[in-house]
Amino acid sequence: MKTWKKAALTAAIVSTMTGTLFAAEMAPTRGSGAYSWDSLNKFDKLDYSGVTITVSGPWLAPEDDYLRRVFQPFADATGATIKYNGSDSFEQQILIDAQAGTPPNIAFFPQPGLAADMAARDYLTPVSNSVKQRVLDTYAAGQSWIDLATYSNKSGKKDFYGVFYRADVKSLVWYSPDNFADNGYEVPESMEALLALSDKMVKDGKTPWCIGLGSGAATGWPATDWVEDIMLRTQTPAVYDQWVKNEIPFNDPKVVNAIETFGLFAKNDKYVTGGAEAVGTTDFRDSPKDLFSVPAKCFMHRQASFIPAFFPEGTVVGEDADFFYFPAYESKDLGKPVLGAGTIAGITKSNKATDALLDYLLTPLAHELWMEKGNFLSANTTVNTDLYASETQRALGDILLNATTFRFDGSDLMPGAIGAGSFWTGMVDFVSGDSAQSVANDIEKSWSEIK
Repeated sequence: MKTWKKAALTAAIVSTMTGTLFAAEMAPTRGSGAYSWDSLNKFDKLDYSGVTITVSGPWLAPEDDYLRRVFQPFADATGATIKYNGSDSFEQQILIDAQAGTPPNIAFFPQPGLAADMAARDYLTPVSNSVKQRVLDTYAAGQSWIDLATYSNKSGKKDFYGVFYRADVKSLVWYSPDNFADNGYEVPESMEALLALSDKMVKDGKTPWCIGLGSGAATGWPATDWVEDIMLRTQTPAVYDQWVKNEIPFNDPKVVNAIETFGLFAKNDKYVTGGAEAVGTTDFRDSPKDLFSVPAKCFMHRQASFIPAFFPEGTVVGEDADFFYFPAYESKDLGKPVLGAGTIAGITKSNKATDALLDYLLTPLAHELWMEKGNFLSANTTVNTDLYASETQRALGDILLNATTFRFDGSDLMPGAIGAGSFWTGMVDFVSGDSAQSVANDIEKSWSEIK
């Protein structure tokens, strides 16, 4: 999928903490509220007085202050000084700093591909086994988060390099609860049930789906998310990983099958608003609006958690619109895979406190302090989910907590010429009439040409 960045609102701000936090808002008083303060106790034994931990990442105002608020209890408990520098050009700056030998101690990478590249250049330091074990013990689908943070260094040796902190969910289907209720439709809990519901809607004279791939120069990317979700529902995580690395060819029958399965939805004139020919030309921002027309022109829309930003003005999520998990096949026994994104914290210049700070980021407290501010989802099974900022955020968090597998957006992990190039255009060709096999052959050819 195309990576959408928020416009920078302010210049990067550097803030310093030495037992106190200079930010717009202080962390709550220790022991107050329903936070998991007991998870801070282990850090009371550590004395990092005089130790400075520099941190960089992509977050600017107001999120930079949310992060500083998260860091404050650790700073208070250990005496460490923490400096955070946020940048809207983080991806470029972190490489420049690493090459110059002046990286921060810890960096938050907005996607694992960049972290893997840093590890391959020996710019990342492996994380301790104790931190790795904590991920396995406390994160839902823990092995998935280990896999996503395991990379090869310059000599080819694989190691564990970071912890994911803050996640996003893409495996969602949006709908109008009122429209479902008025027609007696129930939320499906399996892919088989979703297909049966789609057929029932057609039988009732309704159009099940609204799908749009239009996005200017990035037209086609919404279809890549569909294919990635379907790959996770038809193949094992290991096969998905091989696919995004081109360790199996793009025209492997497993991939062709996933594209064809997407076609069951997108190339079925009875399934899609405007018919199949409209899919490639309808803008992705406009396509969900048909959920809310009177009468409704469609009943379901598969898209990530950001899509309410393009719903009609005044739409209230949880009332006028809601979502359900894009379900797995009951017959395939692949659990409940979730497609999404996340931010990974890695050590770019170790000191005596860096492992401890990563360990702190795995505590429920470190998650709860941002969860309550909104736009923060956690895979940590020990958090107090009552502290989510809204019922919607809690429901999204539940999808993460119920996941048996988590994988990152595959197109973002592929080389740009593929994941933001031939994969996008190939999916437009597919909905315009080309066969799945032909499209897959063309994408595989383009991948071989850049090797």
